[in-house]
Amino acid sequence: MIEQAGFTDVRFSEPVDTFARASGEEKARAFGTFGYVIEARKPR
Repeated sequence: MIEQAGFTDVRFSEPVDTFARASGEEKARAFGTFGYVIEARKPR
């Protein structure tokens, strides 16, 4: 989908535990929820 929008050099980070110590941490753990940084470039 990202490439279809015209982006190139798409990279994803390792999973980040974005819910650590948050009020929804228990639910996030139950569903295996993690955040990811997405880097991409859109040529001119």
